[in-house]
Amino acid sequence: MADDDPKAPNNVQHLREERLLSKAELARRAGVSVLTIDRVERGATCRLDTKRKIILALGLKVQDKDKVF
Repeated sequence: MADDDPKAPNNVQHLREERLLSKAELARRAGVSVLTIDRVERGATCRLDTKRKIILALGLKVQDKDKVF
């Protein structure tokens, strides 16, 4: 999958898989539900706080938000 794939609204799934994390593990680390991770990966909107939690759970800094969303 190319990084510039127009079907990928964000890079959450790519980054998660790159780190060999399951949706459940990312959800646990981020303190959100698996359903939330699933929705975000499919391109649904989410709160800024949720984005922050996901970014940090991926081991990135908030300043790296453009790499994720």
